[in-house]
Amino acid sequence: MTEPGDHPLVAAVKPLVDAMGGRVLAPDQAGDDDVVLAWEGEDVLAVRLPQLADSLDHILAAMERRHGKPLSELDRKTKQAVVRTLEARGAFSVRHGVETVAGALGVSRFTVYNYLNRENAAKSE
Repeated sequence: MTEPGDHPLVAAVKPLVDAMGGRVLAPDQAGDDDVVLAWEGEDVLAVRLPQLADSLDHILAAMERRHGKPLSELDRKTKQAVVRTLEARGAFSVRHGVETVAGALGVSRFTVYNYLNRENAAKSE
């Protein structure tokens, strides 16, 4: 099998794989780090997950598509909401995550840290 084809499992997981920036492969193309998914005992597809840094870029691009413009053009309140969403998704655990997000938002690292601190202070109250 070289292509997963139109199997219902492929149709079910492809939107999730695409949202994560992964790739769907045939099971026989799976490497050691890929996840092979089976349906009723038969290997149907393999999923190649992206590297964490690539995932962050993919998430930022998806957020730009959702907002319909570059993140740097958003107002301050919306940028703060973006930072909250990214924090919830683990974006700041990625090496250079703050720098990458700051660049996408068109703000300084200090501003991103301020957004994070403001959110964490509000949670503790």
